[in-house]
Amino acid sequence: MPKIMFRSTNRKAPLVSFKEALMRGQAPDYGLYMPTAIPKLTKEEIDSFRNKEYYEIAFEIAKKFLKDEISDAELKRICKESYNFEVPLEKVKDNLFIMRLDRGPTASFKDFAARMMARLMGYFAKQEKRALHVLVATSGDTGGAVADAFYGVDNIKVTVLFPENEISERQRKQMTTLGKNVTAIAVKGKFDDCQTLVKRAFNDSELKDLNLSSANSISFGRLMPQIVYYIYAYSRLAGDKVIFSVPSGNFGNLMGGVIAKEMGLNIERFIVAVNENDEFPKFLESGNYRAVVPSKECSSNAMNVGHPSNLARLIDLYGGWLTDERAENGKVLMSGVLKEKPDMEKLRKDFVSFSISDRDVDETIKSFYNKYKIIIEPHGAVGLVAFEKAGLNGLTVCLETADPAKFPDKIKELLGIDPKVSECLSKLDGKKEEFETIHNDYREFKRIIQ
Repeated sequence: MPKIMFRSTNRKAPLVSFKEALMRGQAPDYGLYMPTAIPKLTKEEIDSFRNKEYYEIAFEIAKKFLKDEISDAELKRICKESYNFEVPLEKVKDNLFIMRLDRGPTASFKDFAARMMARLMGYFAKQEKRALHVLVATSGDTGGAVADAFYGVDNIKVTVLFPENEISERQRKQMTTLGKNVTAIAVKGKFDDCQTLVKRAFNDSELKDLNLSSANSISFGRLMPQIVYYIYAYSRLAGDKVIFSVPSGNFGNLMGGVIAKEMGLNIERFIVAVNENDEFPKFLESGNYRAVVPSKECSSNAMNVGHPSNLARLIDLYGGWLTDERAENGKVLMSGVLKEKPDMEKLRKDFVSFSISDRDVDETIKSFYNKYKIIIEPHGAVGLVAFEKAGLNGLTVCLETADPAKFPDKIKELLGIDPKVSECLSKLDGKKEEFETIHNDYREFKRIIQ
């Protein structure tokens, strides 16, 4: 297969290589990069993964997208370094498994993407003798994972923006206690406000000399590693096809699975589990898209996203075109303008989606513990409630995206117990925090990063 190039979902930017898509993050026309062709896996390749370690599967997948851009030896080293932790599949009952994606160094599924991405960007930055400034907006776990993954990486600065009042204390401390090449900024606003500030900065000509890049899921470099855990889960289960229930906020997690399906993985259906930010289930039902502005604050805080960036990629893949209406200075005038409708019949065949209330989340955390003695946190609970609502009978994997110990107050309130705290979280206690607080004001943000 020839080398894969990347195009913008907004259709007005030139094709670029994987390396360029990774280093830029967002296309200059404000679109998101997508591969011009999605590589296919043969049945023999998929079968062979049953006997491979996680990092070996990651290497085989990454190699297909990075053809001729990095040596096999270097890529394998990066994969082995990135994935030196367990990825348990926990059987709950017949046909239901939980995949624990919370065993990495920041106890979040974001570690899977951030660790490989940081190492790839560090490799290319060193190769080109180029300094980068990575901007990240986070609704909870992304910031900590990215900050940890890029901490101390030569030639790369990281600035993380988070909504001041919508993340837990441990999530905040994962960003604010590092220092060195990591700067944390609290924004008096929502995640969508943080994301808008970051997107606007990428296309500000006055910031061109900063070599800005993204570690948000607007970057394809974040999505590629997330393909792997769907394939890994499939390889460990005895079944012809699998259903995945995916807690979804900015939809990067979901898009990793969608691309795995496009590569040839036999995924019967995706259950798209969202919290009270219900723009996607309403879109599936009506065919009309309307962002939730402002986004609603829920206990599954990393999913408090009213306009998921990666929805543009999903709609693009199904033949449509979703974009934002912007002024000449890049300021968003309207979020989520559906210029061309995707194939709604195919979308409804491949996806089912439910909006889950905080009340249902609380009840499920309690009932799940009482029935199975398994502790889950709010994001995983959203996925499990959606699984129950879907009523599908096939072999199903629910993704558990964060360690319950990141939400000790919630677990204590509901279960009356303190969740076991992993070493990576306990070491945050007592650490000094350093961060700035700004209004939702682009000029204020621009002054800091300059």
